[in-house]
Amino acid sequence: MLQTFLPLFIMTFGICLFIVLMQFLWRFIDDLVGKGLDMSVLGEMFLYAALSLIPMALPLAILLASLMTFGNLGERLELLAMKSAGVSLIHIMRPLMVLIIVVSISAFFFQNNAMPVIQVKLYTLLNSIRNKSPELEIPEGSFYTGITNFNVYVKEKDKKTGLLKDMMIYDYSNGFNNARVILADSGRLKTSDDKLFLVLTMYDGESFENLDPKKTNRGQTAVPYRRETFKSKEVLIEFDANFNRYDESLMANMYVGKDLKDLQLSIDSMSFRLDSINQLNARSVYNNSYKRSINQSQPVPHSEEEKEEIDFKEFMRSNEVRAHEASQINFDKYYAEQTASGKVSVLNRVKSSIDNTRSDYLFRGANIGAEGNTLRRHKTEWHKKFTLSVACLLFFFIGAPLGAIIRKGGLGVPVVISVLLFIFYYIIDNIGFKMAKEGVWAAWQGMWLSTAVLAPMGIFLTYKAVNDSVILNADTYINALKNLIGKRSNRKVDMKEVIIFNPDYRIVSGRLQQLIGDCKHYLSSHKRWTNYFSFWKQGGKDPIAQQLSDQVEAIVEELGNSNQILVINKLMDYPIMSGYYQMNFDINPTWGLIIAILFPIGLPFYLLATYKRKLLRHDVKVVLRTSEELMQIITS
Repeated sequence: MLQTFLPLFIMTFGICLFIVLMQFLWRFIDDLVGKGLDMSVLGEMFLYAALSLIPMALPLAILLASLMTFGNLGERLELLAMKSAGVSLIHIMRPLMVLIIVVSISAFFFQNNAMPVIQVKLYTLLNSIRNKSPELEIPEGSFYTGITNFNVYVKEKDKKTGLLKDMMIYDYSNGFNNARVILADSGRLKTSDDKLFLVLTMYDGESFENLDPKKTNRGQTAVPYRRETFKSKEVLIEFDANFNRYDESLMANMYVGKDLKDLQLSIDSMSFRLDSINQLNARSVYNNSYKRSINQSQPVPHSEEEKEEIDFKEFMRSNEVRAHEASQINFDKYYAEQTASGKVSVLNRVKSSIDNTRSDYLFRGANIGAEGNTLRRHKTEWHKKFTLSVACLLFFFIGAPLGAIIRKGGLGVPVVISVLLFIFYYIIDNIGFKMAKEGVWAAWQGMWLSTAVLAPMGIFLTYKAVNDSVILNADTYINALKNLIGKRSNRKVDMKEVIIFNPDYRIVSGRLQQLIGDCKHYLSSHKRWTNYFSFWKQGGKDPIAQQLSDQVEAIVEELGNSNQILVINKLMDYPIMSGYYQMNFDINPTWGLIIAILFPIGLPFYLLATYKRKLLRHDVKVVLRTSEELMQIITS
């Protein structure tokens, strides 16, 4: 089993890692193109990216490899041979179970110890690349804005000599209103040796710029400008083209750079800090209310030390007493006694106080929101250390039994099923992560949502595979659908080459007469529609239909020994009615009546039974007609 699984696992892991790495490349392609990065920098970035994408590629590789392994064994009948020898599926899976457990434990240590270092280096390198100045590639016929404070237009470029023709430069280094315009017949642009400046050399041109109005006469309304004509002119522009790495310590202090122990310490400290802020804000809200300002004689804590010393419950209890006293004051009467100027003064003070309080609370709310978001990100990262290992186990117990059930190997069906399952897992996992990150759900609920959804699936598939279920056999569902819509399989009766017992046509004629009479009685006594409560009271049973089915099967079995071709052909007109009740259940009439009264779910079952009753009546009519025609053939 290990020799079969390991090569497939290595192959699928390489393929999955390559696919997610290409997805990473297309995601950040805009940040990489045109930066003139060395191959060593690109190689380092792809190395860190490949290592950081292992948690995404590993579960998919395990799912695909386990599905292909057991699919190949089932397709080559090797799985059937092992089961025939008395080896159970769990015993067959045991070596791979041990291997996957080892892989899951290794994945946890990788996620906890190696991933923080990898993520710090990767994100620091990506930020450094994003902020690197792009390579100079001035296009023809359009303005180039890649140089800070400059817009450069070139009508034509000589690709052999690098000469730029018909140049127009806008210099905004002194502000947009004091822009300098330079026109030149030709020019060259190169980078200094230290890659910190651009040297722009221009030939046969002129420049225009506004002079500083402060240096001119104050009474002068027009703004003076200066015009300069030159044969050759050089302009030095600051342009850092070097690749500068950022300090990794900044990223190491974030949640992506912490292991399990550091995350727990940060969560504890931030939770304590957030609780303290919420408590202080609650006190501030109550103290700043109008109820607080009524009784100034009550001891109220002002300093932070006093607030920590006074018990919060006692403090709130004393405020409730003052609130009761505040309710006895008539504020409307106090306002009415004021003069017009006094009323304006009161309203202005109130508005100013409300604006200040609102601004203060908005600031406090933003501060609490930022603190809560940081805390939630630490909590989600803490749970993420474990979800990778559990996902590896779940995907194995989904892929292995699924491969044993479908019995299809290769890269066809397994790849399709694996991709669909992984997309489903990825969507569920992202929904849970966003819910946890935004605070809609608790962190553990969001991060373990995908596990809660996939775990029952793995248990169910393993149970079905151990019991050799045909749950994924397409014929099972096709036949069930045909039975539901009334499309029965055609009866096939072959003439026997050797007949040992010839049928007794006299006895068969009597059976046909009885069957014809029973069919007529059934059609007359069983109408298409039946009463809703009568249907549930009889418990969904129809024993007469089963008796008709048994009579038909007995006649077909007896006349199947006939040597007459007309009789054999006519037997194939009989429909297959075995097990054809109104509904496939048998319920006590008392319970059936209770369901009909209390549960609205009984109505869809009743409508479906009515539809099947119509199909049954059609089959009985076919049996009646076929029996009459068969009677004529036998008696003629």
